[in-house]
Amino acid sequence: MPNDLPPHDQRKLDRPSTLGALRASGHELRGVKTEIRENLLTALREGRDPWPGIVGFENTVLPQLERALIAGHDVVLLGERGQGKTRLLRSIVGLLDEWTPVIDGSELGEHPYAPITPESRRRAAELGDDLPVAWRHRDERYTEKLATPDTAVADLIGDIDPVKVAEGRSLGDPETIHYGLVPRAHRGIVAINELPDLAERIQVSLLNVMEERDIQVRGYTLRLPLDVLLVASANPEDYTNRGRIITPLKDRFGAEVRTHYPPALRDEIALVEQEAHLVAEVPRHLLEVVARFTRSLRESSAVDQGSGVSARFAVAAAETVAAAAMRRAALTGEDRPYARPVDLEAVPAVLRGKLEFASGEEGREHEHLTHLLRSAIAATARRHLRGIDLGPLAEAVAASPVRTGERVPAIEVVAALPVTDELTEVAQKLGAAGTEDPGPMASAAELALELLFLTRRLSKDPSDDGTTVAYG
Repeated sequence: MPNDLPPHDQRKLDRPSTLGALRASGHELRGVKTEIRENLLTALREGRDPWPGIVGFENTVLPQLERALIAGHDVVLLGERGQGKTRLLRSIVGLLDEWTPVIDGSELGEHPYAPITPESRRRAAELGDDLPVAWRHRDERYTEKLATPDTAVADLIGDIDPVKVAEGRSLGDPETIHYGLVPRAHRGIVAINELPDLAERIQVSLLNVMEERDIQVRGYTLRLPLDVLLVASANPEDYTNRGRIITPLKDRFGAEVRTHYPPALRDEIALVEQEAHLVAEVPRHLLEVVARFTRSLRESSAVDQGSGVSARFAVAAAETVAAAAMRRAALTGEDRPYARPVDLEAVPAVLRGKLEFASGEEGREHEHLTHLLRSAIAATARRHLRGIDLGPLAEAVAASPVRTGERVPAIEVVAALPVTDELTEVAQKLGAAGTEDPGPMASAAELALELLFLTRRLSKDPSDDGTTVAYG
């Protein structure tokens, strides 16, 4: 056998390859919900985190979801956009066994102990213990469908396959069916995103799947004992206005779990650090500005809170800051791009379109965003620079103005700074001390200067060439 197989395939080589060998190995069949329950309880007993990468839900959403999964309930997650509903649904896959046996070649991934389609039952009867067994990784046992108005019953459940009919089978033959997403997820997880957007007549097709665990196609019923966990997501405004989950389907979901945005500032920062792909180094104090800015938007009366302010906004804002730093480095010839407060100015203009503003705020969007961003900068600077008397720094800058801006390299900003004990303290507080790279020092100094400007202890004079002079 080849030795250059991927890790997954190498592991499959050690597994039983026939039904007889599988029985001899002592393998036991477990339903999907039992499998998830037992693996979840094992993780909890051993102190392992069953939800890696999920931030801010530890004391609210996750306990509710865990109870639902332990109870064996199908689950719908209800929450505003960008709250991590899809990410959470996908993480349930980690509670499945890493590998599970299936009948090799079976259309629905049936367990060798329990074939459910006519073809697999026939093969099992003919081959007995020689029935071939393949192994499926848990990542292959997750099926996700975005609900759209054009989704058909055939997509979810199945339809008559004209090719199979043309081969000579009769329309009443169950083997003429081309199975949809739900039957093909047998012994796995089916996730439907934005469930209310699914037409009501299509939602009806899920009723039998969720209760009787069979499927109906074109007038006749196949008693397929499907083994699936059905999970879904929905937005509250869709739940009540644009669409709805029909009452019989809601009744069949065992649990409805409400999600939310990160409850604490540290959670918002952790989420940005985890999800953002930054092309330049962004210091933590600027990520804090982005997090504060995002949270203030969620509290602003100028923003339509019905549509929410997605966590993707904070991620995109951090990526925009990093991109602005990269662009600035290209313009100024800096070797190492390092984000500075001046790069925050790119955020309002670039990300304004990601927000829905309240009626009556037309034309004032940029003004609102700029005001809230400055408030976030000031709050962050006050927290980090608390206890430092910036008065002597303001006096020194008034006597010798400092030139900053996107066209000014960090080395020039540092060279223009006055030598004061206060700046040394600022550098120490913001982690900019002890490095030869001028970027961290320029970023820290700009934050202090920005605080002095926002508290009206310094003035700024922007020019057309992309520079700004800070003076008293």
